[in-house]
Amino acid sequence: MPMELNNLASFDIGQILECGQCFRFAKLEDNHYKIIAYGSTLTIKQEGDTVRLSCSPEEFRSVWHSYFDLDRDYCGIKTLIAHNDPIMAEAIAHAPGIRILKQDFWEMVVSFIVSQNNRIPMIKKVIENICERYGSPIEGGFAFPSAQQISGASVADLMELKTGFRAKYIKDAVDKRLLGQLNEEHLRSLGTNDVKTVLTAVHGIGDKVAHCILLTGLNRMDVFPTDVWIRRIISHLYFDGADVSLKTIQDFAHDKWGENTGIAQQYLFHYARLNKIGT
Repeated sequence: MPMELNNLASFDIGQILECGQCFRFAKLEDNHYKIIAYGSTLTIKQEGDTVRLSCSPEEFRSVWHSYFDLDRDYCGIKTLIAHNDPIMAEAIAHAPGIRILKQDFWEMVVSFIVSQNNRIPMIKKVIENICERYGSPIEGGFAFPSAQQISGASVADLMELKTGFRAKYIKDAVDKRLLGQLNEEHLRSLGTNDVKTVLTAVHGIGDKVAHCILLTGLNRMDVFPTDVWIRRIISHLYFDGADVSLKTIQDFAHDKWGENTGIAQQYLFHYARLNKIGT
């Protein structure tokens, strides 16, 4: 039976899904979405501070409560990272309802490989192609396939799904997953830098993709995914447009926002995209 949540703090479903961290959703109408995650399908609609979900209380507790990171105090975090930082305060004001979703680790590995040099509509299409070809049918769509389910695919097979040059990277990730090199339980026991070393051993996963996986798939909030565009954004907002290195950006972010660095990045990324900063 559908359920209803009221008075959720720091929660805007449109801002959460449309900020670039998630790819398996469809917009049905304003503030009304269909989401597929963890082998389950959810429709969710928000009207003001009321959120209606098409799931039972039991499914909400077992899947969606964690997925939406509802135990984290985002109000407190926003106050902390915006302290003496008018730039961050303005970024947060543009999308105060963003939360970092707790998504499936393996799905994030493949999804952010697909995301490289790609636009969000195409990323979503490619991921949907992979799910339709190799995933198990579920109500309302297909679950994201396991490495075992993809294991029989050749690079050519994956390229048929519009993965392009990323096909060989997906294949290598599948092989390493099956060999136990991408074991989630083991990775969660490691420090962030050690996890990054494991992830970047996969062909095609560089620092930016590894940080995105760490943030969205393992919820390491101490990472700051940085590429050329993010560097331009931070340079514009905090360094008067100076040509600063990626390492300088990383060091600046960690010194400024500490254990909430990844959350800060998401507010800034979405703010810059809305305002065409750094383009």
